Amino acid sequence: MFTDSHCHLAFPELRGRLAEIRRAMAEAQVDRALCICTTLEEFESVHELATRYDNFWATVGVHPDSEEGAEPLLSDLTERAALPRVVAIGETGLDYYQMDERKGGRSVSDLGWQRERFRIHIRAARESRRPLVIHTRSASDDTLAILREEGEDGSPGSAGGVFHCFTETLQVARAALDMGFYVSFSGILTFKNAQDLRDVAAFVPLDRLLIETDSPYLAPVPHRGKTNNPSYVPLVAAQLAAVKGLPIEEIALATSRNFDRLFIAIGA
Repeated sequence: MFTDSHCHLAFPELRGRLAEIRRAMAEAQVDRALCICTTLEEFESVHELATRYDNFWATVGVHPDSEEGAEPLLSDLTERAALPRVVAIGETGLDYYQMDERKGGRSVSDLGWQRERFRIHIRAARESRRPLVIHTRSASDDTLAILREEGEDGSPGSAGGVFHCFTETLQVARAALDMGFYVSFSGILTFKNAQDLRDVAAFVPLDRLLIETDSPYLAPVPHRGKTNNPSYVPLVAAQLAAVKGLPIEEIALATSRNFDRLFIAIGA
């Protein structure tokens, strides 16, 4: 019934609890999940989950905020994207959040390596005919600009993809939709102070929506502050149903259908 379009089951907080989590998913009618890769070193573990379980799939990518580990070459991404059950490139994008605090006072101009890494992922997505899983935080203008510069305008040949864990403005959502992207909402949608985000969710068309946990992070209310896992994604769907004024079953059906259209239709 429900599909978690973005989770990190290879992370140590969740990997050791996999049997428990899979039981909880079954009880919550969460039928499928996309396991997200954040470093090249992590890929083997992520891919193993997707090849072991027929309701998991994998991505390949290096998170924009990761400065340790191997820097991805185009070939690193395309070769792994060709493996069975790898259905997307990412997560990738830009993250300028708290630059001064976390990055030793560096400015946006000092983060050219992030922008070049992002371009490599976009080119890999186009070459491998896989959609992108986009992470953008405090960097939406540059994220959109680079996508446009790399030809991601929704035309034939574009990779397309999803803006995951969306927290940006209505204007950014509109731009992403105009470029052919989907928009995915996480447990943040349930937070008390997230009315602006709920307004964005109300705007996004039903046929362009996805739901996710981004677990182990961002557990939805009433589990906020606890370790998240895919069995909580129905709580995101319930909030989305309330925003849209629709039955939760319709949200489950639409978001699962969208997941199929974006990720599974290209072949697993």
